Amino acid sequence: MNSHSTFSKKIKPNLSMTQIINMSMGFLGIQMAFGLQNGNASRILANFGADVHELSWFWLVAPITGLIVQPIIGHMGDNTWSPLGRRKPYFLIGAVLCAIGLVMLPNAASATQMMAANVLVLAVIFLAMMDASINVAMEPFRALVGDMLPKHQATIGFSVQTILIGIGAVIGSELPNWLTKMGISNAAPEGFVADNVIYAFYIGAAVLIISIVYTMITTKEYSPEEFASFEGGKPIVKNESKFSDIFKDFKNAPIQMKKLGIVQFFSWFALFTMWVFTTSALATHHFGLSADDTHSVQFNKAGDLTGHLFGRYNLYAIFFAFALTPIAKFIGKKQTHALALVCGGFGLISMYFIKDVNNLWISMVGLGFAWASILAMPYAMLIDTIPQRKMGVYMGIFNFFIVIPQILNGLFGGPIVSGMFGKQAMDYVVVGGVCMLIAAVLTMIFVKSHPETPEEIKEEIQQVHF
Repeated sequence: MNSHSTFSKKIKPNLSMTQIINMSMGFLGIQMAFGLQNGNASRILANFGADVHELSWFWLVAPITGLIVQPIIGHMGDNTWSPLGRRKPYFLIGAVLCAIGLVMLPNAASATQMMAANVLVLAVIFLAMMDASINVAMEPFRALVGDMLPKHQATIGFSVQTILIGIGAVIGSELPNWLTKMGISNAAPEGFVADNVIYAFYIGAAVLIISIVYTMITTKEYSPEEFASFEGGKPIVKNESKFSDIFKDFKNAPIQMKKLGIVQFFSWFALFTMWVFTTSALATHHFGLSADDTHSVQFNKAGDLTGHLFGRYNLYAIFFAFALTPIAKFIGKKQTHALALVCGGFGLISMYFIKDVNNLWISMVGLGFAWASILAMPYAMLIDTIPQRKMGVYMGIFNFFIVIPQILNGLFGGPIVSGMFGKQAMDYVVVGGVCMLIAAVLTMIFVKSHPETPEEIKEEIQQVHF
């Protein structure tokens, strides 16, 4: 008798919109932390004395930790079966450690006085702690969509994550600016961080913990036996995998993943450029400051404006996330992604030509469309090709194509801005826009669309409309 005959293959049940939101709610807190980091890390490091050409080097801690942590956490999650669940233990560990990093990073100067350490070294340590923890918490959320949802609901699942990511990022990006309007100072003595940034990071830490705990309480993961039934009764063998298998999995990665990875390379090179250099770009190109002026009120205004603009593109991404599934049904997933990347590329390039800071929101519209698609469509196209049992590790491996371009940009971006562009960072932001346009072209050339059945299309559209 066939060893699988005692099992009957089951189809994963559809999840309601409420269930999908519940299991993704932790992403709101994660992205709020990420938004605070993206909008303020360069500003904080500059406050602590970092020069513009050094910023991308300090930012290297983010992609390096992602390169190391995400595939390991994915591999461990694939082979974890605890009373808490398969992915939940990593949510919780990542959230607690990230919250500590959020509290400590803007207070590095004060900690330096107590520990007799170099403030920039200490700040980078806290930044690395935040990044590693965000990666510990983030990767399992991507894998959870693959674990819990039938494949025809994947676009909806990642779109909901994108919406919650947008909400969290808007709050995180705008929070320092909102606190300034409430009367909290956005200026600080040289070598210290302004109170509005410090309090924003405290709030971010609290929201992160609350949102992660909410997902853990409201979401029940499938058991090993249930996963086995979804795969036709293939038995679950625990502790059979080794960390060395990660390299084998990378070698045997699906062709679709590798092709999407090339697109991701150029997309995330552009995003990293924007995150690292926007504050310096605005300070020099729009506020007329010297590249070395990092302590003035005007520089801090450029920092507040950066957070505001990043909040804007995340806000627009929320609305575009609702539209992704209908647009993809009409023109196709890869065509939708290519169109979004074109809009994002022109959005970055337009920042050079729009002189009035009050009109820079126009640039953020295109970036919002691109960001919504980058967070959803590559994963929706990828999930069809990933084995269920290796969902976590392959999501982690896919992250290679996100962090490697950031590492390369981090190594060479600062010297390029300093040596080729005379510390005029806006010129390099334009280079980022060109990279996003290249990603759009590569999407159309390399990526294969996976058509869905009429029944799946009908059901997915019904889900989108709640």
